[in-house]
Amino acid sequence: MNSTERAMQGKREAQLPETGFEIDETTAILIIDPQNDFLSTEGVAWPVVGESVTENGTIENLETLFKLGADNGIHVFVSPHYYYEHDHKWYFEGALEKLMHNIKMFDRGDQLNIEGFEGSGADWLPQYKKYINNKDNVTVTSPHKVFGPENNDVVLQLRKRKVDKVILAGMSGNLCVESHLRELLECGFEVAVVGDATGSAKLPNLDGDLAAQTNYAMLASHVFTTKELVGVVES
Repeated sequence: MNSTERAMQGKREAQLPETGFEIDETTAILIIDPQNDFLSTEGVAWPVVGESVTENGTIENLETLFKLGADNGIHVFVSPHYYYEHDHKWYFEGALEKLMHNIKMFDRGDQLNIEGFEGSGADWLPQYKKYINNKDNVTVTSPHKVFGPENNDVVLQLRKRKVDKVILAGMSGNLCVESHLRELLECGFEVAVVGDATGSAKLPNLDGDLAAQTNYAMLASHVFTTKELVGVVES
């Protein structure tokens, strides 16, 4: 039993109500940080997220979501994470912000400089590029800087597309994905999460994936598995 299944079993045993989530023309998919530094075995975060990503099948499941959107006319939004040179001049950071800066995670020169971007840790995982480059079906928002979407244009882009319902997935589960979930809920969106299309850091005595899956079960309208979501959309 993986973390998603354990969390959902815990929800049932705790008798939390199922609120339901119906997919309609106001529904979009939002994928957080589908980037090399999280999802490539060469990425700087792989040593701590690789176990969770592998257990959940995150890489394959995210590709399934990109394809599901393309094949079924569901618009896909991508919220990336970039750090520019000026971001390294901040006077203070939280623990994980400091770690990300120290290991040069998601680093780029500046907003207008893409030198060295291709194949870097900030770039998309290669198998996702054919989907993300389809601008008719995918919108890439401005980058978020800490964890949530409060300082990028995710909410604006969703509203301008008349999106009311969001299917959320990506990296990392207990940080950026959960932070997007909480903010979107506060902004009045109906939000579901694809639990096995996320992954989180695992450290001694700290299981980010289990924490994330627990909070998804408590906060989201529904927690899908990738297989379940495909079945609902294609039925």
